[in-house]
Amino acid sequence: MVELLTFGLRLPRQLMATCPKCLGPLTDDHKCPRGPLRRVSDALATTAIGALSGWVLVLMIDDRPAGALILAAAALGAVLASAVRQAIHGPIR
Repeated sequence: MVELLTFGLRLPRQLMATCPKCLGPLTDDHKCPRGPLRRVSDALATTAIGALSGWVLVLMIDDRPAGALILAAAALGAVLASAVRQAIHGPIR
């Protein structure tokens, strides 16, 4: 009876290898989900959308903003868009 109650505690842990590229489980039929071109284009699109949104936000607030303000807002928008994307989907690998 005691063995039946404690059987679940004595199960050996099954260790599985991970893929060095995507950090997914390395099974017999494993394929990495994305190629390098897809990862680069995803990163560039995310930063471009963030930079564009920061630029538009500054233009909505100020009629004639300084060049440094536009550049700073675009950089901040790109960084925030990248951070939000990583928080939602995980890092780009």
